[in-house]
Amino acid sequence: MTDMTIKAIHTTILRVPWPDTPWLKGHAFGEARNLLVLDVETKGGIVGQGHLFSFRPGLKTIAMALEETIIPRVIGKDATAVEGIWNDLWKATVTYNRGGIVSMAMSALDIALWDAIGKRANMPLHRLWGHVRSELPVYGSGCFRGSGGDGMIAKALHYKSRGYKAIKMQMAHTNDHHRDVDNVRRMREALGPDIEIMIDINQGWNADMAIAMARKIEPYDIYWLEEPVPVDDIPGYVKVRSKAGNTRIAGGENHTGVAEFRQLIDAGAVDIAQPSHLATGGLTDWLKVNAYAAARNVPVSPWQFPEVNTHTAAAFPNVMWIEYVAPRSELEGKQLLKSPVFEEEITEEGVFLKTPLSPGFGFALDESVAARTLIRE
Repeated sequence: MTDMTIKAIHTTILRVPWPDTPWLKGHAFGEARNLLVLDVETKGGIVGQGHLFSFRPGLKTIAMALEETIIPRVIGKDATAVEGIWNDLWKATVTYNRGGIVSMAMSALDIALWDAIGKRANMPLHRLWGHVRSELPVYGSGCFRGSGGDGMIAKALHYKSRGYKAIKMQMAHTNDHHRDVDNVRRMREALGPDIEIMIDINQGWNADMAIAMARKIEPYDIYWLEEPVPVDDIPGYVKVRSKAGNTRIAGGENHTGVAEFRQLIDAGAVDIAQPSHLATGGLTDWLKVNAYAAARNVPVSPWQFPEVNTHTAAAFPNVMWIEYVAPRSELEGKQLLKSPVFEEEITEEGVFLKTPLSPGFGFALDESVAARTLIRE
């Protein structure tokens, strides 16, 4: 039996320039994407890998949290004891870890541990968790407000031309509510009646403004409003949802762990929960969030990371959508990860991703990209 004792943990920070592509026009993430890669090396030779990224500065701080608070507590432990490791780290850091830096550090480690577990079993993680489907529904995200109404519509039409049946655009943070509403009207006219439109507000409104805007855009058959109010305003979420008509309310990408999601769900604040494994400290607690949501008939649409969430969507029927910012086939040679390679299947119902087949998450770095974008080891 393979010895899964954790022998060493290595972290690397990379700064990968965003590809010059229409898929990313109008984003507000700066010139480059900062990524942290964490490798867990076991005595038996299996290496698990985890990643995280930040749209803003902070990865060096996360790396320091790993070195100071996380890595010393896990060296010598069995990598398969993922629940025990997660709970030990949570308790050891609880006085200064209610989300944020340390939770993100825990996430990188937790993903790497699950990757190692899948590799040891020689199974993709969706098979290890309990496979339920092989075709995974995706929506086209990244119709960024920064590209203006015309840019958002152009990208949405590109998605439509590729067979997508759902896209996500943005509102708020523009100081022009009338144009926001007009952009939605124009988007619906451009796409026609058969494409679902999700709208991300990024916490840009208060409850009263969200209600007023929801009423103005309801004639355009909006699938969901995402994060319509600040993350901590659960009463505001409840108020918006009660008056949003037929528009679903989604949220949760910035909520931390099952305790916060219990409040969100029990209050009736959302129709769709959107947990991010970055915010929950990894998949170990994310799995609890998903189970809690499923028990209360609240579907889940996780935040970004299709490299991870193809596995959650394949394993858990409660996961209804995968967020997909740009087809990897159009970014070949420009991304840090050369695998998993996503195979798209286009049907009358929309675009679906095929389930990954490699053990673990199937991560493989493009070493040429990694070598030229290294910041620190």
